[in-house]
Amino acid sequence: MSLSLLIKIGGSLRGASELLDEIAAYPGRLVLVHGGGPNIGEWLNRMGFETHFYKGLRVTPPEQMEVVEMVLTTLGKGLAHSLTQRGRPAVALTGRDANLLQANLLEPALGRVGEVSQVNTQVLEQLLNLGLTPLIAPIGLDSQGPLNINADTAAGAVAGAMGLPAVFLTDVVGVLRDPKDPSSRFAELSKGEVHTLIGQGVISGGMIPKVEAALGALDKGAPWAAIARGARGVLEAVLSGETGTRVA
Repeated sequence: MSLSLLIKIGGSLRGASELLDEIAAYPGRLVLVHGGGPNIGEWLNRMGFETHFYKGLRVTPPEQMEVVEMVLTTLGKGLAHSLTQRGRPAVALTGRDANLLQANLLEPALGRVGEVSQVNTQVLEQLLNLGLTPLIAPIGLDSQGPLNINADTAAGAVAGAMGLPAVFLTDVVGVLRDPKDPSSRFAELSKGEVHTLIGQGVISGGMIPKVEAALGALDKGAPWAAIARGARGVLEAVLSGETGTRVA
């Protein structure tokens, strides 16, 4: 029987058909978490809102939260429909559904931005037992209403709560010793090695949040986490160690 996995995918449907084919064909059980940053930025712009980032996270004032939730919910429905059409029945959820993701406010300066405090794993297990693939948009809930959550950290929290390996699909083949040389990929790294490579500047820029999300998944209880490029054959290749970087 194939391993159950949590997979974090980007929110864009553009150019995603090959990746959706791959996910739909995977023989094991999957829980999916999706992002949607570019689409959110596009819609906020259309609505006349300015976008600001603080410590790498999107500042989300209460009046923008409605747009964020609208975009992520719509994206999730589109992705779920695409997977269902490919023969993998999927259900699009946000953290609001059945109190799926309870969250705490991260920092007042960020507005309605949160981090996951609790995952309703029972709902996810029940959906999986029905043969459905849960597809989660990273919207959490506190006593005041919805919170915008970074998709990578949400994925780590769900993977940890479910005890599932987390696969972060991205646009790079993994962690590289030399960013210009794809053959310099690290097949596996320990937590300590990740911190050392960050300190040495080998892991830098946009790769830092990716490895931090992988470490976050481990801290929450995931057995391992991997960072890999989303392409045909990626899931089996990650499991065999042929592609991606596994952090354990």
